[in-house]
Amino acid sequence: MTINKVNLQAKFGLFSDHWSPKLAGTINNFAVKLAKVQGEFDWHHHPEEDEFFMVIDGQLTIQLRDQDDIVLNPGEFVVIPHGVEHKPVAAEETQIMMIERETTLNTGNVRTDKTVETLDTI
Repeated sequence: MTINKVNLQAKFGLFSDHWSPKLAGTINNFAVKLAKVQGEFDWHHHPEEDEFFMVIDGQLTIQLRDQDDIVLNPGEFVVIPHGVEHKPVAAEETQIMMIERETTLNTGNVRTDKTVETLDTI
């Protein structure tokens, strides 16, 4: 078995589409996903999965129905507990890393034009 390090900037250089997470690695039954985001995502929640968002470059705002928005800058992360409705928003292109179960659908409980059924591996 060969173990390789991952360079995040090199991985982000492999794609340009927004709101389409890519599989960068796995840890047990969890996926390390990378995405470029810009604009507004859809309001959604995950009935059974918590969701980890970390900003690598740019700024991500997580809008919540029941509390103030959470603004994330590079090097900051938040865990959104399962069942909490949220909407990610990025005014400019932002690079994020997510860690969640491999089976977690990016749009959670809704299906929209941003739903990614199968992740591309990078």
